[in-house]
Amino acid sequence: MLDTSEPLETLNWVPRPRLLALRRLGIETVEDLLTHYPRRHEDRHQFPRFPREESDVPMCLCGEVTKTSIRRFGGWKKIFEATLQEPNADALSQPLVCRWFNLHYVQKMIATGQQLVVFGKPRLRGKRICMDHPEFEVIENDEEISIHLRRITPIYPATEGLSQRALRSMIYRLLQSVDCESVETLLPGELRTGERSEAIRAIHFPDDWDALTAARQHLVLTEFFAMQMLIGSRRVQSHARAGGAHCGQGDLLNEFVRRLPFELTAAQQKVIEEIRRDLAAPHPMNRLLQGDVGSGKTVVAIAAILLAVEAGYDAAFMAPTQILAEQHYDVLRRWLDPLGVRLSIRTAARRDESAPLPLFAETECLGRARVSRASRRDACAIQSEVDAAARHVFVGTHALLYEGVSFSNLGLVVIDEQHKFGVAQRARLTSRAPAPDVLVMTATPIPRTLTMTVYGDLDVSTIDEMPRNRGKIITALREASKLAEVLTFLRTQLEAGRQLYVVYPLIEESDKLTAKAAAVEYERWRERLQPFSCELLHGQLPGLEKQEIMERFRCGQTQALISTTVIEVGVDVPNATVMLIENAERFGLAQLHQLRGRIGRGRHKSYCILLSSEPSADAGAKLDVLEKTTNGFAVAEADLQLRGSGDLLGTAQSGLPGLKIGDLRRDADLMRRARAAAMSILGDDPRLESAANQRFRRLIVEQENRTFANVS
Repeated sequence: MLDTSEPLETLNWVPRPRLLALRRLGIETVEDLLTHYPRRHEDRHQFPRFPREESDVPMCLCGEVTKTSIRRFGGWKKIFEATLQEPNADALSQPLVCRWFNLHYVQKMIATGQQLVVFGKPRLRGKRICMDHPEFEVIENDEEISIHLRRITPIYPATEGLSQRALRSMIYRLLQSVDCESVETLLPGELRTGERSEAIRAIHFPDDWDALTAARQHLVLTEFFAMQMLIGSRRVQSHARAGGAHCGQGDLLNEFVRRLPFELTAAQQKVIEEIRRDLAAPHPMNRLLQGDVGSGKTVVAIAAILLAVEAGYDAAFMAPTQILAEQHYDVLRRWLDPLGVRLSIRTAARRDESAPLPLFAETECLGRARVSRASRRDACAIQSEVDAAARHVFVGTHALLYEGVSFSNLGLVVIDEQHKFGVAQRARLTSRAPAPDVLVMTATPIPRTLTMTVYGDLDVSTIDEMPRNRGKIITALREASKLAEVLTFLRTQLEAGRQLYVVYPLIEESDKLTAKAAAVEYERWRERLQPFSCELLHGQLPGLEKQEIMERFRCGQTQALISTTVIEVGVDVPNATVMLIENAERFGLAQLHQLRGRIGRGRHKSYCILLSSEPSADAGAKLDVLEKTTNGFAVAEADLQLRGSGDLLGTAQSGLPGLKIGDLRRDADLMRRARAAAMSILGDDPRLESAANQRFRRLIVEQENRTFANVS
């Protein structure tokens, strides 16, 4: 009997060409092949009659090839057609024409007289019912026909040189010879509904649809439970790290709140209290702060910094770009200077504490309020109680991680837009001993199912309330042909004293993409918007030039900014109230929401215009979501529905195992059950020392020199 860990190359009945094809799919062992799950199943007990009308629902049909032909068009292009007749055809039967465009290998595989199973959407083309590029399989009457026909038949992810028939035959043979005892069932009692070996057999070759459903549920729970045990162990290890309390009494925080020209929202107050409790705890804080664009996360971060500084510790505030780091530095300096808190900035281009900031020089256009001597005297009573030598806040990009910065007493690390940093970069700051408290922030709202997975080892705080003084954003979807009408509207806004962004997906034109490019369209916009001033901004400009362009726009010297997505994060110009996004269908839903967040930051009503040149159903559904809501959490859930969990999970960045069979949208309830079981086990037995729990240790794989506390 075969052990599941055995390499496939030891099996003399697997030909070498198929071994090479299997490796392209990441399959090298018996276990790999047994867990190469079907992507769907076809009921081949009895096929339906050939349709007489087209359908949007794919169908599985079987018939005999009665004719093949090749039609040429446009020189070298050609269509291969195979005409199928259904079994037991009569005078009312209508043939099915299967068509493949420029797939030369197909005509070598299909011949008259063969029996074909095809899967696709029937379409009416003239008077013929056609299937374009259907999945197909040639059925051969041999001793293996019962594996492929007259049953619920698995259909697998495949690759060149590895047909469905070959894959199915190999897995069928493997299941007959594998040692069931080597297929361990790693589920706790409350989740277990049978043996994993039986579930694997049934997921490939089920006796009926109920058996398939039960097998899938068992395997999904197994996959989710393994993931949640890994996530839970990260939380256990994080709490076990040597840390300490980094929380002052709150005098600096109270003075900061008293000076604010607005009231904190109830959501901000709730989150500040959650962070205060974490800072006061002896184990390291590992908290995710999520909130929509403009919800006031920076104020909450300042509150956390003040609590740490008052306790006598340094704090680091890390942002992904120089523009954003300097913007944060400017904001923090305005609020913290009157409180006597010293700040430094470190970016790749800016490492000197005393030199003026290139982007935020103190100019009249910024309208920065000078700190008066009286206000400094007001803070003296507070600052005298705090050790001045230890009171320091470092603001910067990833340059904070490298030479020139020494943290003598680091108590708190705040990471903004955390998804833009690599795992190793964050680990360099957070894996110090003793461990600092860590607060990671994101303005990209996270679907609830993802907070149980990628962010499952973090405590999550959510600001779900917007400040009352924010302007309303109206989002409108327009076809590219309406540009003239849009242009008229843009000019009225500029004449009213507002500013605008025009955003493009590319910098330069591309031979491979039909999208417009900012550098090319810039000259056209200069003509369209005369006499208003325009400038071009993109990521390939030198750093100093980008800063100067952004400064002129911030000051109002430039009325229109023609840009790429370099403005996606952190740019804050309250007078910029209009955004036109060209080729909007080429952006992701979450990215469009982030871009839209650059407007609506002042008291004026704002307008986001999505210009689309590709009115496809998928693009239309995506853009409709933005037109209907400005709620980032609703956008995030819609993004999960439209894109699926594969893109969003980001397992390579998170260090979590990829999902082979589970689906975060479809199986959210199973994920909750798996999480509850894992948290219960680790809560009672964190080190998995009991005899019943020791078998779960193999689910927790830790790479060398990586701590579980550093999550993507």
